[in-house]
Amino acid sequence: MLKEIHLAHTQGFCAGVSSAIDIVELCLEKYGTPLYVRHAIVHNTSIIKDFETRGVVFIENLDDVPDDQVVVFSAHGTAPDVFEAARKRGLHIIDATCPLVTKVHRQARRYSQREVPTILIGHRGHQELIGTSGYVNNELLYVVEDLDDVEELDIDPNLEIAVLTQTTLSVTDTSHLINRLKERFPNLITGKKEDICYATQNRQDAVKELTKFCDMVVICGSPNSSNSNRLRETAEAEGVDSYIVDFASEFDLDLLKGKKILGISSGASVPASIVTDLTSRISNMYPDAKVVQKESIEKGIEFPLPKELEDFKSQQYGVSS
Repeated sequence: MLKEIHLAHTQGFCAGVSSAIDIVELCLEKYGTPLYVRHAIVHNTSIIKDFETRGVVFIENLDDVPDDQVVVFSAHGTAPDVFEAARKRGLHIIDATCPLVTKVHRQARRYSQREVPTILIGHRGHQELIGTSGYVNNELLYVVEDLDDVEELDIDPNLEIAVLTQTTLSVTDTSHLINRLKERFPNLITGKKEDICYATQNRQDAVKELTKFCDMVVICGSPNSSNSNRLRETAEAEGVDSYIVDFASEFDLDLLKGKKILGISSGASVPASIVTDLTSRISNMYPDAKVVQKESIEKGIEFPLPKELEDFKSQQYGVSS
């Protein structure tokens, strides 16, 4: 019989996701519909569906944006050639890139200016990696996804070589790759700890804490969300049964039979309402189960909005971020 439901102390929206969603909300108010957003603003099904019902059009190709329209670039980051193409067409660009991703872009560009070969660790095809790749000279770019990729790198080991990481991967996710890169390339330039996305590491650490006493961990997150999938894998790696669900209704309550303590967390782009709905479903079946959650260690962290939207928000509501 289930006795306790523990919610991860740090989960759900990170500051970058909150900022990106606020940007789309304010653009809807200021510019109206249709509002064009290049790529899913964040990787969460419920958020995308909600925005679509309100007139947001998600596109992948700028050719799908009519002339003289506003286009919002997603939180995952956008390559410089896409910015240039939008400018040439005279589109009004609103950049919702997470500031931590922008920081990686700046570093990537600096390395290329110095002609330093640059290794990007991440998932091929992920929008963030595609965007960051655009800031690296193609002749200096190497993408690494696993140890096999590391072994196949054909770079002079005597050169100074830089490595950057997709922000939805944590120190834990990449440490084995970094260690092997250091062995192969003695002059490897690695990022500082403060260059790592704190949100990714914090959420994985919170899930690890749950695995110390939970029989099962359920992660709320969409199938295309890298950080949500990493959370499920984090619990699994600790030897705890783990599942990922996009919506609360997807969770099979029969899986709880024989479990005493359940842990629940959610990816950085998941609305709190989904966790609330899942907790309510489970509580309805197990009304005596105690629900527990500590205070988030990210309380109060916010990222600034683009100036034109900050000014609009201030005019409309008399407040600023």
